[in-house]
This record gives sequence, structure tokens and C-alpha cells, in this order.
Amino acid sequence: QVQLVESGGGLVQPGGSLSLSCAASGFTYSSYTMTWYRQAPGKQRELVADITSAGGSTNYADSVKGRFTISRDNAKNMVYLQMNSLKPEDTAVYYCHAAHWRGGAKYWGQGTQVTVSS
Repeated sequence: QVQLVESGGGLVQPGGSLSLSCAASGFTYSSYTMTWYRQAPGKQRELVADITSAGGSTNYADSVKGRFTISRDNAKNMVYLQMNSLKPEDTAVYYCHAAHWRGGAKYWGQGTQVTVSS
């Protein structure tokens, strides 16, 4: 069955770094745009970064540009989010999302908590 499993979340001090991973299985991963979303308490889920199916194009929310980097490994069915210079406002549950490049099938992971606090 389809699975997106995030890992790498945790507690980090402001200015620190975390690396999130998402392992995909059960679908043709290389045909899917991969996106990281996040949702903070009391706020709507928002796009953080996405990467096209072949990895040739990326897109970032203004709030994370220059600090976060999305990447993927189609041989391993993995997508990553490297987060540097973390701020308290980056605290949220981070979700991995897959969407077929032609539209249609979409999948969500269960999320991983990231807390930035001193």
C-alpha cells in the first residue's frame, strides 16, 4: 500500500539545524512532485517547499528561502528537507506530500513534529 513516512523531527534551539526525511513506497515515486508542508497550532497548513518529479525545479515559501533546502533521491524513493537557522516560528508538524505530475493521485504522510525553542 502507499506509504509516506517522515522522520527526523525533534527539539532544536533557535539557530540550529534539522534534517527531515520522507520515505515513499507503494507508488511510482519518480512520477510525483514532492512537497513539504507544515502546520503550526491554530494555523492553516502551509507549503514549505516542493520539488518536481525529476528534481529539476524547486520552490520555497518566502519565510524559508535561504534557510531550507529540499532534495530528492529517486533511486531511494526519498525526499529530504534540510532546515538551517531555525526560528521559533518554524515550530510545526511537518508533512510530506506526493502529487502525480499529471494531477490526480495525491498522498500524505503522518507528519513529524519540529519544535524550535530554547
